[in-house]
Amino acid sequence: MPERGVGTDAALHRLATVLVEQGIDLSHPMAAAHLQPPPLTVAVAADALASAGNASLDTYDSGPATIAVERWVVDALTSLAGFDDGADGVLTPGGSLSNLTALLLARDAAAARRGVDVRRDGVAALPKPVVFCSELAHFSVHRACATLGLGESAVRAVPVDERHRMRPDALAAMLRDLGEEHTPIAVVATAGTTDFGSVDPLAELTALAREHGAWLHVDAAYGFGTLFSDSLAGRMDGLTHADSVTVDLHKIGWQPAAASVLLVRDRAAFAALDRSVDYLNPADDRAAGYDGLLGRTLQTTRRPDAVKIAATLLAYGRHGLGQFVDTCHRLARHAEARIAAEPRLELVAGAELTTVVFRYLAEDPATRDRVNGELRRRLLHRGTALIGRTSARPAGPADEPVTCLKLTLLNPTATEADIDDLLALVLDAGAACERHSPTVAEAHEEGAA
Repeated sequence: MPERGVGTDAALHRLATVLVEQGIDLSHPMAAAHLQPPPLTVAVAADALASAGNASLDTYDSGPATIAVERWVVDALTSLAGFDDGADGVLTPGGSLSNLTALLLARDAAAARRGVDVRRDGVAALPKPVVFCSELAHFSVHRACATLGLGESAVRAVPVDERHRMRPDALAAMLRDLGEEHTPIAVVATAGTTDFGSVDPLAELTALAREHGAWLHVDAAYGFGTLFSDSLAGRMDGLTHADSVTVDLHKIGWQPAAASVLLVRDRAAFAALDRSVDYLNPADDRAAGYDGLLGRTLQTTRRPDAVKIAATLLAYGRHGLGQFVDTCHRLARHAEARIAAEPRLELVAGAELTTVVFRYLAEDPATRDRVNGELRRRLLHRGTALIGRTSARPAGPADEPVTCLKLTLLNPTATEADIDDLLALVLDAGAACERHSPTVAEAHEEGAA
């Protein structure tokens, strides 16, 4: 920190130079690595407007107008999810926090059914808690269980089928074998896995959760945005029966991060978080209608992220956002077809939503993992393209995981020609990596650069 400031213009110019010259341009058609879209201009402008007001949503007199905006956004999204008038929701700083909050509500609901007061007696009073999720579920489920005192060992990973979806038969068997000494806290279904965009069979999983008295949470951080699209909304069938849903509009929604929302089917679930504090939301103020949103979240001060979402929903409507979704899905389907037709590429998983997983087929099979990792770094180092990386089992669950590449296509201004150019860059980089096997020193130097 300088002893004396350089002035506002110089400070902004320095930061703008760093961000523009050295950062990632998400609007570039060769940026296709993560669930990180180019944000809509109207959302960026509205976000600046929200920052200028500096409102907080914990207490009524810290932000009455922005509280009203968030309530409108939540109503719009619960309606889109198919929930009835008893539903509610709250914005959070990201999908990981939405999942954490959902599992907190699920934990307390399970404890109440057992006659246990976890807030007074601690989680140790809850008999052997268990949370079920797909083996491809987001890692935040494990983190949430650790944070809530359940322990990561409480998470039971359920096998997936050939389409990367949780198998209801496997879950049913695991629930049957659980034993009375365990407490089934929740079944966490995924609607849009990070790598494959796969959607677990929500209706079947809901029925199993209900049968065994477990909360059904749907992590739809990626997939919820398909509800904007007439052609893809059917992938979310069964969502309306979930107890809670995670939504990330900074994925399919084209919002600046963060724009996550936790929706609950029954607003009474938020009772586990209810707080009345004399210096924020005293009981008589609440009774008179002057209440903030302190009792719906683990946060106190909370910025009005709903403003940018509201601006986007008003500006584009469901139909306009649905066109963006459809365009990105078509781009992913085009990439899938081009990869399948290219002899030097292997399609690992096609376009369920907007991601495609594949491999570059180096001539020597023993070098394929190395070459796929290196070609991605080569593109990144040269600044020509940004693609994703993961591991997957190409031929099914019995295979050993291998290093794969991934395109995550969330730029609705990109074209099929851009996808062709991107895959051509991948092929060129792969061939260059095959020609040159770097020494350990060279690999270290490249990584440092």
